[in-house]
Amino acid sequence: MAKKLTSRTEDYSKWYNELVVKADLAENSGVRGCMVIKPYGYAIWEKIQAELDKKFKETGHVNAYFPLLIPKSYFSKEASHVDGFAKECAVVTHYRLKNDPNGKGIIVDEDAKLEEELIVRPTSETIIWHTYRKWVQSYRDLPILVNQWANVVRWEMRTRLFLRTTEFLWQEGHTAHATRQEALTEAQLMCNIYSDFVQDFMAIPVIKGVKSESERFAGALETYCIEALMQDGKALQAGTSHFLGQNFAKAFDVKFQTKEGGLEYVWATSWGVSTRLMGALVMTHSDDNGLVLPPNLAPWQVVIVPIHRTDEQLEEISAKAEGFIKALRAKGVTVKYDDRTTHKPGWKFNEYELKGVPVRIAIGPKDLEKGTVEVARRDTLEKQYMPMEEVETKVPALLEEIQKNLFQRSLDFRDEHITKVDDFETFKEVLETKTGFLSCHWDGTAETENKIKDLTKATIRCIPLDTVEEDGKCILTGNPSKQRVLFAKAY
Repeated sequence: MAKKLTSRTEDYSKWYNELVVKADLAENSGVRGCMVIKPYGYAIWEKIQAELDKKFKETGHVNAYFPLLIPKSYFSKEASHVDGFAKECAVVTHYRLKNDPNGKGIIVDEDAKLEEELIVRPTSETIIWHTYRKWVQSYRDLPILVNQWANVVRWEMRTRLFLRTTEFLWQEGHTAHATRQEALTEAQLMCNIYSDFVQDFMAIPVIKGVKSESERFAGALETYCIEALMQDGKALQAGTSHFLGQNFAKAFDVKFQTKEGGLEYVWATSWGVSTRLMGALVMTHSDDNGLVLPPNLAPWQVVIVPIHRTDEQLEEISAKAEGFIKALRAKGVTVKYDDRTTHKPGWKFNEYELKGVPVRIAIGPKDLEKGTVEVARRDTLEKQYMPMEEVETKVPALLEEIQKNLFQRSLDFRDEHITKVDDFETFKEVLETKTGFLSCHWDGTAETENKIKDLTKATIRCIPLDTVEEDGKCILTGNPSKQRVLFAKAY
């Protein structure tokens, strides 16, 4: 903590990497490309889990768990799905180790080769739809609204903590429906749930949209998404919800008897968010002093630091603070009282600023005499003195104000970085100077989309759901276009 963070303007990527480690969120592990999520980081993830899990259950979803290992043959049943994940799969080929007869440690037992290789779960559609075949016979068995909290493995060559790791944590919902419209409604519902959660709890503004065909999830007919903008002007996909049509039902022969007595294939969705949200949280709100956490997701919303020279002063401050600590906790505010004598108050102030605790309260002997406390807010770094008797009412209100301020600040930044562009030269210039989302016309072809990506590294982040028809010309080809899409460089 003695060494300052690299500033965002100096090197945004280095700032992010340093901050994740210094703030005790995560660190690289002994396994290349995998991370250790430390207790402070995991406490934030637990809050994300808890709120999303509540929202899922309020809309009728239930949790289950499916195997980590998936037979290779399952992947070959849905062609576009296997194409999408083939290069990222970790494969288990043997089931036993043995001591090297040459005394060089432990080796794979060549006689213990599996009859069929197993894939370490990159996503669970195949194993789940193999299971649903046993669960579904009649329309009475539908809908199935299942979610699982799990880990997945997608082999990555270039990794970054939270944003792109070989193993990561996530939730994945997999639902089965009797009609196309039910499945579409489900996919849209989950996109809305993600949007509400990310905006209301993470204070991150998002744009809801659908992906272009080439950017869709492998095996999906439509991918709904929420896109956020980070402080360096790059976009980050914060969540996706997929309408899978009947592709997986046909691949795994999942049929149901209709009310009329006929047989039809089931309609499907899948949807998920991951620990990538932790990266979004860091990059949206934090500053050169450290993390800035929205109160709704902060492990500690308030930290109280006593300032004292003697044990007697500490006892007196602790006795006075005990009352409003209990009162705040009774109102659901998470409070940490840091009475450690191993660290000085200044060190503690720096620690909690680095860790993004929304409100810091300091109490010293003079504060006891005056009946006040010093209250510092992390989002603006402003300080004020507050009468002790008002802490119980004013601090919860202050936390609400901080939550709203963080969202509004991020929304203003996002809106300032959406630029309408109508020609390719301006497109390139804005992309390199202003960055952010570029709203422009595209002729709807994958060929043009890929060419723009090759020339600029920008991709279509989404076709916004609230977009309106507008006659225009594609920025690259000049061909007719009926609507604008959002391009950006992305994580």
